[in-house]
Amino acid sequence: MIQPPYLMKGDKVGIVAPARSITFEEVLPSMKLFQKWGLEVVLGTYIFSKENQFAGPDNQRRADLQQMLDDPSIRAIICARGGYGTVRIIDRLDFTPFSRKPKWIAGYSDITVLHSHVNQQLGIETIHSVMPVNIKETDFENDSVLSLKKALFGEKLFYSKPITFGLNTGLREGILVGGNLSILYSLMGSKSEPDTEGKILFIEDVDEYLYHIDRMMMNLKRAGKLAKLNGLIVGGMDRMRDNEVPFGKTTREIISGVVEEFGYPVCFDFPAGHGDVNLAMIFGRKIRLNVDKNMEVEF
Repeated sequence: MIQPPYLMKGDKVGIVAPARSITFEEVLPSMKLFQKWGLEVVLGTYIFSKENQFAGPDNQRRADLQQMLDDPSIRAIICARGGYGTVRIIDRLDFTPFSRKPKWIAGYSDITVLHSHVNQQLGIETIHSVMPVNIKETDFENDSVLSLKKALFGEKLFYSKPITFGLNTGLREGILVGGNLSILYSLMGSKSEPDTEGKILFIEDVDEYLYHIDRMMMNLKRAGKLAKLNGLIVGGMDRMRDNEVPFGKTTREIISGVVEEFGYPVCFDFPAGHGDVNLAMIFGRKIRLNVDKNMEVEF
């Protein structure tokens, strides 16, 4: 896949809100952070608009993102927050200028729509990472923020964590794809759905019912998205919910039960997603996944 140019001091980065609304106070710490990194921050014209849950109506959110895609002086697009809404504008975006001069797109959660579309349709790498809504002035040096800086500026990413729960050991290589499980499920049948054959899939989710995790995993399995993977990385599965009559399985048990027949390495609790730690990962990048006593991910 195509790697956008890494950032250098003096570069411009744009911040937009393609989904849920956000306030200036929530974005301000990240602006200070990026300026500390030597970057110039450009805000979307309508970034602080609000229409119900959204950061303004669809046409405003689309216009802001389109402007950042088109502007050759913008070297990276940082999505301010997730929520819901990116899928409402994805098919009205023109990626022609962006494909001619690629730039980094960073974010997670609802931004999985952009990751999957850009990786699959354009063959361009993107960054799954923390967003301005997560950044506080007291947290400028935490692992999540520093990993985003490394990803943007081209420093090597390598993570090694003790295994808390795994399925099948082994060393595999493959292009990393994926993101939020609920969003991936919602993209099935569209031109933005990922091709997973021979790839390493990352999934994470938050605030979902256990039976729905099972439903989504079974959907991916029946659609042929799990059988031919080279590996599976399961990130945070945070604040899961259950019904009054229990589903009877944990997320680990659900996911393991769906993929155990395939034999590839699977690691759980990778520190990325909606939890306290959200380490940056480069989607579309060929990585090495080693699952043994530790889970190791090398970009």
